[in-house]
Amino acid sequence: MGQSELDGVRKIALALPEVNERLSHGAACFFVQNKRPLCYYHDNHRGDDRVSLWFPVGPGAQEEMVTTDPKRFFRPPTSAAGTFENWLGVFLDTPENDWREIAGMLEEAFRRVASKRLVAELDER
Repeated sequence: MGQSELDGVRKIALALPEVNERLSHGAACFFVQNKRPLCYYHDNHRGDDRVSLWFPVGPGAQEEMVTTDPKRFFRPPTSAAGTFENWLGVFLDTPENDWREIAGMLEEAFRRVASKRLVAELDER
């Protein structure tokens, strides 16, 4: 269903310094230096029939985006360990999907999880 969306996410995420892709919990996941998760790509996550991307956001951003546009943004389910508590989900299978906006959000997520050295490398580009 979401191959073109996955290709779009790959193009953006893998262009960031030292980001790689591997499966994690059955989903395509992009990691900074193969350690810190940058984002999870989901196609029909738990049978929801949607294509989405989850990534970490700053304090208050999740609530603001979900409140502002609940048709596009959502709160990913938080795991028992608290994983995804401060993450945002965005549906990629909507007509409103804007890849420049997605790229900006992933760059911001990268800045949250990457080392200062890698952020500086990004800024030098």
